[in-house]
Amino acid sequence: MNATRNTPLAHVESVLKKRVHPNQRLTLGLSGGLDSVVLLDLLSQLQHPLQFRLTALYVDHQISPHSGRWGDFCRRLCERHAIELNIVKVCLPSQTGESLEALARAARYAMFEQCEADWIVLAHHLDDQAETLLLQLLRGCGVDGASAMGETRRQFLRPLLDVSRRALSDYAQVRKLEWIEDESNQDARFDRNFLRRQIFPLLEQRFPAYRETLARSARHFAESKHLQDELAQADGVTSIQPNRLSIASLSQLSDGRARNLLRYFLKYHAITLPSAVKLQEMLNQLLNAKQDARVSFALGSLSLRRYNGMAWLVSACNAAEAVMISRCWSGEKHITLTEWGKTLGFRMAQGEGISLEKLRLGVVNIQSRVGGERLKPDCQRPRRTLKHLLQEAGIPPWARNQQLLVYSSEKLVAVMGIGVDCEFQARPDEKGIVLEWI
Repeated sequence: MNATRNTPLAHVESVLKKRVHPNQRLTLGLSGGLDSVVLLDLLSQLQHPLQFRLTALYVDHQISPHSGRWGDFCRRLCERHAIELNIVKVCLPSQTGESLEALARAARYAMFEQCEADWIVLAHHLDDQAETLLLQLLRGCGVDGASAMGETRRQFLRPLLDVSRRALSDYAQVRKLEWIEDESNQDARFDRNFLRRQIFPLLEQRFPAYRETLARSARHFAESKHLQDELAQADGVTSIQPNRLSIASLSQLSDGRARNLLRYFLKYHAITLPSAVKLQEMLNQLLNAKQDARVSFALGSLSLRRYNGMAWLVSACNAAEAVMISRCWSGEKHITLTEWGKTLGFRMAQGEGISLEKLRLGVVNIQSRVGGERLKPDCQRPRRTLKHLLQEAGIPPWARNQQLLVYSSEKLVAVMGIGVDCEFQARPDEKGIVLEWI
């Protein structure tokens, strides 16, 4: 391919050769604006030489009265390039407290992540990178936010990130491309438009290379972020478990490293990071609140709680705590517990679990905990309250009402996660039933 050195085509070709393998599927986020129209033109020229498969996706946010017309424009454009286009309409939630920009972006990325593609290709360019970095700094971000946008992140690929908007505009003029203008781009009430229309022209007069300089700073921040993550990985080798973080490990670190580990723990579980003030308050309470204090922080659909020397991530709206379960069992291989969104399986085993012979002597009922139950899972120890057994097993308070109990003619036979009563334990020479979640 005779791509002239340093042209947008040559640059995108170079990026794709490093990142994209033959026969991989690429989906372009197409808005119909200058940037994505140029990228569509570039990718359509490169798809056959580089042997990738290209489709496009237009997300209609239904904010502008012209959004349907923009979708039609994108359809005609893709037809000319013989590229498949999918159009998806989204409805933005109202009264969430978030800006319209943030809501639209979240909806757009949710649609991108549903694409069956090896790469989602986005048309962010050098000017976008400068805008993103400055906006993040003005919001008081840490190194995560100051890293701005990377060329790759998960399945997202931004091959124009080092190309200026001016270079894209020049390319479009030469190629005689057509694009649409979103009227909201003129609205200075949006922070990004304010920077683009009023601040950056002034900056360019005094600092002509500000775009490249800010992009270089973003790369330095990204390197610092990577080092922070490596430090957190080292600090978290023994302290991070699925949905849990050791508080003792946090207490042994300096304040900065403890914050870094807690931040990494939340990111590891795909939680939107709280503000620096809230993160510090979380750390303070995890480390310093009284032993019997109820520590709980809302984090979207999850909450962070403290129990038994661990910080736990649990469902913020766990319906299983309030919904009671009661089912008769007549030998089925599994029972669906719609109230808890789970399926309980019954596995036959030799010399393991509940004695099938003894279980069949009565009516078998599966139910949730009520309170006051007693069980003897250890034949060498006396019968004990289920409350004490749950505490001894280290089961957190919010999970104790989610333990399933097995009764035979009103006699407690077994508790999932605790054990089988001594009287009903299967002998080595007899068949047993083992309860397990499917």
